[in-house]
Amino acid sequence: MGSKNKLKRFRENETFSNVIQPKREELTDQEFPLKGNWNRDFFKNDKPIVLELGCGKGEYTVGLAQRFPEKNFLGIDIKGARFWRGAKTALEEGISNAGFLRTQIELVDKAFAENEISEIWITFPDPQIKYKRTKHRMTNPEFLARYKAILKPDGLMHLKTDSEYMHGYTLGLLEGLGHEILYAHHNIYINHEAPQEVVGIQTFYEKQYLEKGKPITYIKFKIN
Repeated sequence: MGSKNKLKRFRENETFSNVIQPKREELTDQEFPLKGNWNRDFFKNDKPIVLELGCGKGEYTVGLAQRFPEKNFLGIDIKGARFWRGAKTALEEGISNAGFLRTQIELVDKAFAENEISEIWITFPDPQIKYKRTKHRMTNPEFLARYKAILKPDGLMHLKTDSEYMHGYTLGLLEGLGHEILYAHHNIYINHEAPQEVVGIQTFYEKQYLEKGKPITYIKFKIN
């Protein structure tokens, strides 16, 4: 994407009512005004809030919002030029239960209050295979603690990835830490019992992985 195009998207994002772009220090140095108030001040309803972390172009956030009008969905990514697409689609199609937050995933517990979130989706994260990069892996114990801090006690986690490595690492970690695995499969498209929201929504990159014959994995779990 050219820098002109990126700038255009950044400018458009600033005008979108469904996009929130706090500065890092707004989240780290002071009490962020939406923290604990997302239902009241952003979605303006009391429906459960579901996050998609690392939402990319926002296709999954928008797809889930269309499928589950009884819930609110918020896509989170640091790359605003990417989720511009999802934000624009949601506005054009009047999907009022989808929004986007531009921030780093490691600040998620600064943006939301305890018990504010009902579910978290992690879709196609970078597996961070090199040992030195495990601190950036989105299902490592540190990140799981951040998610637990904002999830309701019965809150759900979803991990959908094309990385068998990430799938195996996460399963092993969850079992080792005693978390509750509700569903796991290493190739959801050959499993007829896969949840519809997992196989029924496909991102741009997911379609490419499937064309190459890559299996798509999925885990649904609770953090105890």
